[in-house]
Amino acid sequence: MVEIGCIEIINRVPTGRTFHAYFNPDRPMPMEAEQVHGLGDAFLADKPRFHEGALDLLEFLADSPLVAHNAQFDFGFLNCELAACGHPEVSLERMIDTLAIARRRHPGAKHSLDALCTRYGIDRSHRVRHGALLDAELLAQVYVELTGGRQIGLELAAVHVETVVEIAAFAPARREFRAPRPHAASAEELARHKAFVETLESALWIS
Repeated sequence: MVEIGCIEIINRVPTGRTFHAYFNPDRPMPMEAEQVHGLGDAFLADKPRFHEGALDLLEFLADSPLVAHNAQFDFGFLNCELAACGHPEVSLERMIDTLAIARRRHPGAKHSLDALCTRYGIDRSHRVRHGALLDAELLAQVYVELTGGRQIGLELAAVHVETVVEIAAFAPARREFRAPRPHAASAEELARHKAFVETLESALWIS
């Protein structure tokens, strides 16, 4: 792991809190990987090792659910690094995988982060290369769209608990009970109706 970026969202809205760090992997960077993220040996040489920033990361994550795209892949790297420096692994039960959500919502479509940004009209023009914090910011917008958008509809099956709580906060206040009003006709009204029907010629109904 050479970079990690996280942003905090509460009720599907970014709070402005972020975590971003680069790490020296203590090994040469393969050319293929450097072409993806642009992080070479010279840039990473003076960066801290993962174990030096692990506690700061864990403090930021706390016990919150963690949203990631292809989350099992990312969690594999994260838990490997945590185990290597003696920290407990992050439980997979905290994982919210936007790739899995996208596959359910859009079967047969492309599900990469770029493809989902295009589908939902999210501007990614500034994403020239893979960058952890930028990708987290884009993914937060994708996650909001995948779980109902800014204005949530009635698709509660696809909405997570945090969103359901937000909807529940807008429930109408309890109304005062009112007994139903009687709607049966009185004896006088029935008699008047019968007298009126008897005056009709070729009536189509019988009272």
